[in-house]
Amino acid sequence: MSSDAPTGGSLADRVSKPADTEPATDDGQTDGAVANQGGSDLQEPEYTVEVKLSDLQADPNNPLFSVKNFEDLGLDPRILQGLSAMNFRKPSKIQERALPLLMGNPPKNLVGQSQSGTGKTAAFVLNVLSRLDLTSEQAQKTPQALILAPTRELARQIVGVIQVMGQFLDGLNIGTAVPADTNARPARLDASIIVGTPGTVMDYIKRRIIVAAKLKVIVLDEADNMLDQQGLGDQCIRVKALLPRDIQVVLFSATFPAHVHQYASKFAPSANELTLQHEELTVEGIKQLYLDCASEEDKYRTLVQLYGLLTVGSSIIFVKTRTSAVEIEKRMVAEGHTVASLTGGVEGSQRDQIIDQFRAGQAKVLITTNVLARGIDVSTVSMVINYDIPEIHQTNRGAPRQADFQTYLHRIGRTGRFGRVGVSISFVSNREEWEMLNQIQRYFNTDIQRIDTKDWDEVEDIIKKTIKNTRAQGNFGR
Repeated sequence: MSSDAPTGGSLADRVSKPADTEPATDDGQTDGAVANQGGSDLQEPEYTVEVKLSDLQADPNNPLFSVKNFEDLGLDPRILQGLSAMNFRKPSKIQERALPLLMGNPPKNLVGQSQSGTGKTAAFVLNVLSRLDLTSEQAQKTPQALILAPTRELARQIVGVIQVMGQFLDGLNIGTAVPADTNARPARLDASIIVGTPGTVMDYIKRRIIVAAKLKVIVLDEADNMLDQQGLGDQCIRVKALLPRDIQVVLFSATFPAHVHQYASKFAPSANELTLQHEELTVEGIKQLYLDCASEEDKYRTLVQLYGLLTVGSSIIFVKTRTSAVEIEKRMVAEGHTVASLTGGVEGSQRDQIIDQFRAGQAKVLITTNVLARGIDVSTVSMVINYDIPEIHQTNRGAPRQADFQTYLHRIGRTGRFGRVGVSISFVSNREEWEMLNQIQRYFNTDIQRIDTKDWDEVEDIIKKTIKNTRAQGNFGR
């Protein structure tokens, strides 16, 4: 993924209700929970949330050390009404521990790590909404919260969550700051919450399109990805340098490798921490499979045969390069499949159209590079295919290929959201890919089951049984 620093200017859209992003529907998801699935019925995997407090003043005996009900937080009734509209009836496990730490006064920084689909977005949005002053027209136009995401797709999705949760707050204005298609200079962004990508936000603050003086909180979603990535990390640091010194810093991600965690600690000093060990991060409820292929060309033949057998709600195929994405799209369309392709090479509003088509079910298969590996939530996705095993780019040509564990986790986390069952299938076509798959199994202490493509009846049986289970479990709470 490349840095999103603007080229030739950008366009920000001021968003009031209704917004320019996809509306929340019964099929649209709000951080992993579809609107008609009750928070009280969340089937979360069993795990414990470890809390590391930055000081010893937080009292475990305090009734707000952990909350079992949103009402215990003293929220504005209109925010509680928004939570009810999202069908969130009680906090998820991560929210139980995160919300008291996030929403305390005076505000404290937080570094939060929790697996995909456990309510991270809802947690930080709740904190942001609770800190807004919307009592005057001037306050409603003053940026008070800034949320940064690595991609425009994730930024738009976050805007959708804010809209649903904040729909009963009069005067709530949401601004977006993402790379745009035109060179037109945007007007000043008059909004109480701004969601954007780091390069565009940095450009807007420097050009006074965003006035940062009154910002109270900054959130980095998928923080490890942004802080670790050359370009994005620099931009995040520059953005923070332009903000008030006493701003509350909130970092959330499903993964925090050790070297990034050290960096995060400097970015959010004296932060409270919520963490999970990486062994606990393997997404529960995802059936992990792999297919042996004889060659790269056999990979494609296997893919076509697989889709000839199956009828799945929606699926995502992850590939290594943009060229592969374009080629597979062309060949699958020729075979009669409804397919869309989304890579870093697709610009601006065209990217929005593609992801919206996929959300709406107009395209059942989305072929993408790692641009969509993180954070994107589509309720109907029941299968993820690793057409190419994710790997770390090696600068030393002779070095053995190294699997990218975090990207694998984020990719398969696009399915199996919030208690549903999903399928992930990895394609292996040579010894190096086989070794990378073994690295993944060892790292997560998990078993990835081989499916024999010599017996396609068995392949069909295994996958259909799992996806059928997906649909049965996907109906809980309805």
